[in-house]
Amino acid sequence: MAEPQLSVRSSKARELAHRLARRENRSIADVVERALESYEVREAGREPASIFYSRLAAQSGTEIDLEAVVRENRLPHQGVEL
Repeated sequence: MAEPQLSVRSSKARELAHRLARRENRSIADVVERALESYEVREAGREPASIFYSRLAAQSGTEIDLEAVVRENRLPHQGVEL
């Protein structure tokens, strides 16, 4: 039974997939699958930082100055014991 095929109408995408497959010594299908998986991890379900911080502030009700918290709890490193 033949495997399903992905049809790409973009000549640029097709050429890029072929070039990467040759360079990586992989099949075109493997290159496309890995690229789509990477894209999904990077892009899918992410919200912009401004919306995230607005939602976080609305949920917690308080705004924290992270720089101040870090400065208050920062201790100098004592160095390596020899």
